[in-house]
Amino acid sequence: MIKEYKTIREIASPLMVVENVEGVTYDELGELELPNGEVRRCKVLEVEGDKAVVQLFESAQGINLAETKVRFLGHPQQLAVRPRHPGRRPHGHQRPAHEPRRPRLPRRVHPDRRVHHRRSEHPGPRPEAADLLRLRSAPRGPGRADRPSGARAGREYFINDFRRTGAIDRTVVFSNLANDPAVERIATPRMALTAAEYLAFEKDMHVLVILTDITNYAEALREISAAKKEVPGRRGYPGYLYTDLATMYERAGRRLGHKGSITMIPILTMPEDDKTHPIPDLTGYITEGQIILSRELYRKGIVPPVNVLPSLSRLKDKGIGVGKTREDHAGTMNQLFAAYSRGKDAKELMTILGEAALSDDDKLFAKFADEFEKVYVSQGNETNRSIEETLDIGWKLLSILPKRELKRIKPEFIEKYWPKE
Repeated sequence: MIKEYKTIREIASPLMVVENVEGVTYDELGELELPNGEVRRCKVLEVEGDKAVVQLFESAQGINLAETKVRFLGHPQQLAVRPRHPGRRPHGHQRPAHEPRRPRLPRRVHPDRRVHHRRSEHPGPRPEAADLLRLRSAPRGPGRADRPSGARAGREYFINDFRRTGAIDRTVVFSNLANDPAVERIATPRMALTAAEYLAFEKDMHVLVILTDITNYAEALREISAAKKEVPGRRGYPGYLYTDLATMYERAGRRLGHKGSITMIPILTMPEDDKTHPIPDLTGYITEGQIILSRELYRKGIVPPVNVLPSLSRLKDKGIGVGKTREDHAGTMNQLFAAYSRGKDAKELMTILGEAALSDDDKLFAKFADEFEKVYVSQGNETNRSIEETLDIGWKLLSILPKRELKRIKPEFIEKYWPKE
């Protein structure tokens, strides 16, 4: 039987202290019933003796400490799931429905139950993912005045783009707006991942999860931590930020005995473009790679504006080469990046000292850097290149340079793949 309590002793929005509770556990869902009959939801953050610290999902405005009832439901926050989940647009605080339900926090997956990815895959065009990445660098200016402003603008842009590409029928969207409570911002990505796990590991689907923006998520976590008066860590973020992010990121992947998979792309805004900021720094430690977008390339009209030099993949070496992609993949990739890096250095030197200060080889590397950005990096949002096509384009670009400068590729590969024209 569910007990009701009228023992609220303190409210410091979004937190509340309830005394004289019995049998209440961490992360348990609760409800507040106001004197006027309105019901608001909450969850347990901490239990000490007969006191429970509760986090409100809605505003604390209008709560009467003496008359408001609190009841705990005996289970954590849950998500209603069904086979036809794609196409739905639940909110971050979705209320339970008369359907099978899953807790938003998963059972721990032992590392031995994970399937390690050892091959490269080219899944074909994913316009919905490309649209999300494009949104992150969308300009603000003429042509955008007809779009809704404020907190709802981003969400409506997402939904409209999904409809345009036809992706809405196979998409589940969980949204949290800037004017929604911070606690919802913490719950929303976990609700989304619960839906993804259901579709991937119970319905054998391959699921792409895009979380945007992790920076907003971390700011909400810092806000809640400050309200709890916890000892702050780096730049005011809680000391458990790394662990908290890991509980989300590590829900991606493949598992033994399951045909489905989850691929996750967390998107974050680097405060002041600082890679050492706690959010990008800790994210980089946990994830298997990172794609960094460049403001400079965006201003040049390069789409997508990917800065390839600091971007990385920790899995690429296990997924490329003979029998996986092509024998020259590793050497060609390393040579392209090395040439691009030298070309950028040559262009910086040319800016300072003038073109006359460059050697003939440096001028070729500078030209290579420009062509690399225009041809190799800038492929638009709709282009679907295969790995072989990408490697062939790389060889055409390398032909700008003297053969003697190709020091990272085996001679037999230079002989075989050097453009004949």
